[in-house]
Amino acid sequence: MLGVTQDEAPLLGELMPWVVAPLRIGRGWPVAPEAASLKARWDALVRSEGGERAALLQVSRSRGLRTSVAQLPGQQARTEPLAHDSGPCAGLVKVLHGPFDEQWLIADHRLIDVARPEVWRVAGPQQLFLVEQGYVPDAGGPPLLATSLLPEGRSPAGRPGRILPLYRRPGGIEPNLAPGLLEVLSERYGRDVPPEHLLTWALAAGRAGADGTRVPLPADPDMWAHGVELGHRLLWLHLRTGERPKLPGGRRPYVRAALPPRPTELLYDRDEETLSVGEGRIAPVPAEAWDFHVSGVRVLELWFARRTAAAEAGGLAGIGPRAWPQERTSELLELITVLALLAELGPRRSELSAAAEADRIGTKALRKAGVLPPPDTARRPASVLDHHEEGPGGQFALL
Repeated sequence: MLGVTQDEAPLLGELMPWVVAPLRIGRGWPVAPEAASLKARWDALVRSEGGERAALLQVSRSRGLRTSVAQLPGQQARTEPLAHDSGPCAGLVKVLHGPFDEQWLIADHRLIDVARPEVWRVAGPQQLFLVEQGYVPDAGGPPLLATSLLPEGRSPAGRPGRILPLYRRPGGIEPNLAPGLLEVLSERYGRDVPPEHLLTWALAAGRAGADGTRVPLPADPDMWAHGVELGHRLLWLHLRTGERPKLPGGRRPYVRAALPPRPTELLYDRDEETLSVGEGRIAPVPAEAWDFHVSGVRVLELWFARRTAAAEAGGLAGIGPRAWPQERTSELLELITVLALLAELGPRRSELSAAAEADRIGTKALRKAGVLPPPDTARRPASVLDHHEEGPGGQFALL
């Protein structure tokens, strides 16, 4: 039986050893809230020639008109250089562009400076990702975000983040967990511990630190069960799948005054619980939703700024809807609800983390059980030997 010690809680990066750095797209225009904007931007790019095309692409050290790259895993984009490409836009994938901000990305390796193909390789219906946020002292807010989408992985305010896939292979195969961890926890708690329970527990009890997110593993089986249940509620809110979330008591934010075609300002009236979007008004908006921060950045302000910031004149990022789409209003109303519900669960998260800290399974006990440190092989992506991918110039690579 695993002993209980009062040494420090393990780092998430020890429990989930394969950690991937964020994607670095290198240019803003291949990402947009609406898929139609990306297709229009691509059409404008392929209609251009020579120096104009290079300027529109926004050539970098990693990507230019004559750069030859491999195909992104699972995608069908062309791999020949962009200099004379006049074909249709590559496929579009939905990504987690930032905290609770789902946008579309052109899945074309020629447009992305550092795409992290190893993450694309394991993405799919059975995959879940945790995104560890950059540490900001006393910032509050969740240290981890969860998504089933491909995560960009960057933290707000330009701080580094990290991507942690739950599985190391496509199809939900081979958990990205320290070898032996699930067996040790199953013995300790007297019940089966599937990989997703470790993820949901981390969402519920993880706490931010300068050296990374620490995950106190409780000694008490009942506390573990309670935390996993809380984590599943958090996961449902992060993923926003299935039934739409609702605030208790029938408090539903709705549009009190129509939003203008091109809003440029977002203001909040705390007394009236009203969010002003230009001349438009949304209410009731709980203060907890307005105050919800991730890595020191207010989520609602960041979400709005990414949809209204002025684009560079003549650049592709300026191609988009002429007026504020109705879909954005629906997304904003849902985001307000999600943030309010997450804030409501915040005190339970804090209480759970503190209780687990007080009586936990620490790193010394995990080392004694042979779980930590994880082997170096667990920190590297798994080899995929049976999956063909197109290399530069249409050649095939066997990985």
